[in-house]
Amino acid sequence: MRKLVVLFVLAMPFLVAGCHHSKVKNPIANISSKQPDKELYDRAMAAMKKARYTEARTLLETMINTYPDSEYVARAKLSLGDAWYDEGGSAAWQQAEVQYKDFETFFPNMPEAAEAQLKVAYIHYRQIEKPDRDYTQAMRAADEYKLLITQYPDSKLIPDAEQKLRDVQEILAERQWRIAHFYYLRNNLAAAQARLISLVDSYPLYSGVDEALYLLGGIYEKEAANMRQQKQLAEVIKAKLAAEYDQKAIETYSKIITRYPAMERADDARKRLTAMKAPVPQPTPQAVAQSKAEEDSRESTGRIHRIMGNFRKHPDMAKSAKVGKPPMEDEEVQSAAAVVQHLNTELLEATGKASIESTKAGTGTPPANQPPPSSSNQDGQQPASGAAPTPPPQTNDIGAASDSGTQNATATTQDSQQQNTNNQTDSSSKKKGKKGLRKLIPF
Repeated sequence: MRKLVVLFVLAMPFLVAGCHHSKVKNPIANISSKQPDKELYDRAMAAMKKARYTEARTLLETMINTYPDSEYVARAKLSLGDAWYDEGGSAAWQQAEVQYKDFETFFPNMPEAAEAQLKVAYIHYRQIEKPDRDYTQAMRAADEYKLLITQYPDSKLIPDAEQKLRDVQEILAERQWRIAHFYYLRNNLAAAQARLISLVDSYPLYSGVDEALYLLGGIYEKEAANMRQQKQLAEVIKAKLAAEYDQKAIETYSKIITRYPAMERADDARKRLTAMKAPVPQPTPQAVAQSKAEEDSRESTGRIHRIMGNFRKHPDMAKSAKVGKPPMEDEEVQSAAAVVQHLNTELLEATGKASIESTKAGTGTPPANQPPPSSSNQDGQQPASGAAPTPPPQTNDIGAASDSGTQNATATTQDSQQQNTNNQTDSSSKKKGKKGLRKLIPF
């Protein structure tokens, strides 16, 4: 019995120690009554420095709930977001964003509100993926940086936000370029044209904007050449539509020279204008200085850097411009269906005017390369005297078409082929027969 008593006495300290550690510590234990709010806040900051984020959040929440009128409440709310932010991970960042937005709501006039908004934007910035992958985080980051710039224009954080916005827009523009180039290689000129227009209008600071403009000008030239080869159209109509595409090509090449004279494609644009017998514009000294400053600000990347970039999760933003105001407008999304619909409307108007002119002339001779009008209407009855024959119903399959992946398309071949299967406007590996006026559309 004595031995059992001795063993029990020796075991008591260990049992007491185990029970002691199982108890939950009281956050306000041993707090001075003079400045309890400050002591809680200081303890939370000390815990954050030691990466004890759960303990820090408990102390901060206790201070906010117990002393709502304390002068440290604003700092505690901001630090609560920092505790989630520093912990890291997508789930923790989501909680951090909620806390930062809550801070902006309660303290919008404090200088720290801009800092909270910057961290919200940076949360999405850190999760941006490469241009050929999901671009949701890139779009969110761009929106949050724009919100910071517009909502806190006097903040000292504006330069940092503008640079991050230029980086994000470089990735979004690169995504558009890859999709447009993919469609161009598939000879889907309408989809490529729509993507390139969206790119050059929305992202003027893109490092490859001159290449995008040059390809767009080439597409316009190709469409003009295809229009001249259409045997179903009258010569006057072909010349008119081809001239419109030629003019678009001239304007596109001229933009490279006048806006981006320091970029590589400027000389090629001059050669194309000379070949088209169009006037070659001269850039202003201000345009030359602006373009040169943008090109000099970009970081050069070597072959090793580009190869290693294939193994990185996040995109390379070295080529983004370091000067210039990033555009604040939302991306202007062009639709391939709208491009084809516009040409379809022009063809309808042109053929309709030609038919009316032929009827007014009274010669009964149809325009060049056009079939003679039918002697009866679509119901098999003779038209009334002096009335224009009823045109046949138009079979047009582009109304339901859309630019494949206007919001979610990627440049990967697998995704684009899947989307092209469900879109009549975009190209596919199997040729589809055209109907109605679609026979006249060269792309």
